[in-house]
Amino acid sequence: MAFVYILYSKVLDRYYIGSCLDLNQRLEEHLERKYSDAFSTRASDWEIFFSLSTLEYEQARKIENHIKRMKSRVYLENLKKYPELVEKLVLKYKS
Repeated sequence: MAFVYILYSKVLDRYYIGSCLDLNQRLEEHLERKYSDAFSTRASDWEIFFSLSTLEYEQARKIENHIKRMKSRVYLENLKKYPELVEKLVLKYKS
């Protein structure tokens, strides 16, 4: 089981999009600044804004890349507001 997640930092007022196999562990890695050159090291107040679970790993990676290509804050916020957008993404990238 894989996850697509969107983190939010109030300090930066920015979002971070990622995918992983273990969301709790990955969030801890962001908060602990495990990867020193990563964008997420710019803040220590990341919180989960949105997550999507029960995906195959490849499907999660494709959805992550789709969301990143959108380059839209409004799109990210709409994913949380409108579950039908998420359903369409899951179906579009189903293996």
